[in-house]
Amino acid sequence: MKRSSGAGRLTALSTVMAGVLMASAACGSPASSDRSVTPAGALPQVAGVDTRLAGPKAASANARLAGSTAAGSGSSGTETAVERCRTGALAARVGAVDAGAGQRYAPLVVTNRSARACWVYGFVGLIMIDRNGDALRTRTRRESVQPHRVTLRPGAGAHARLHWTEVPSGRETRCPAAARLMIIPPDEVAHLEIPFTAAVCDDGRLDITPMAPGTRL
Repeated sequence: MKRSSGAGRLTALSTVMAGVLMASAACGSPASSDRSVTPAGALPQVAGVDTRLAGPKAASANARLAGSTAAGSGSSGTETAVERCRTGALAARVGAVDAGAGQRYAPLVVTNRSARACWVYGFVGLIMIDRNGDALRTRTRRESVQPHRVTLRPGAGAHARLHWTEVPSGRETRCPAAARLMIIPPDEVAHLEIPFTAAVCDDGRLDITPMAPGTRL
């Protein structure tokens, strides 16, 4: 790949970053519609109990039922306190590479290094960097896999599956060698940068799945 230098290099990297950030943001957070909201004055539904009481004595019964239900449910307050994982709360690495017939698979692992739980959802953005610090052409293709929110306790990790090929295709005679990988977590702007030694063919194509629980494929 032809490399640029000086101001041209900075402009090229800025252009690539802008495109990747737009793609990363487009992965979206879980829609707000998946958050259940109880209308004012309504009682929560309790398994095995009909809370739709009526009649003069219903008000006090409903109040007691609502109070006992709220007191006994300790999860709702905790869930609402969990926020999206910010870049500064995460560490990243590429796990063991599984090689075969020119194909490469590896887990891209993010770990919650903060002291509080947080969640990730969707796809990361990626930019490959060569040993001179120049951005390489990176074509990130998202696999057709339904994203799910993954909550990470402190020290816990999630992964996305990376796939690439080291077999030249089309008019390729050699594949550019990457030395590092820039990672933009879902819906974030700041990035992480980690070692990534690979010769990625097919015009810099990296296939990736959404974040999933665990740190192994």
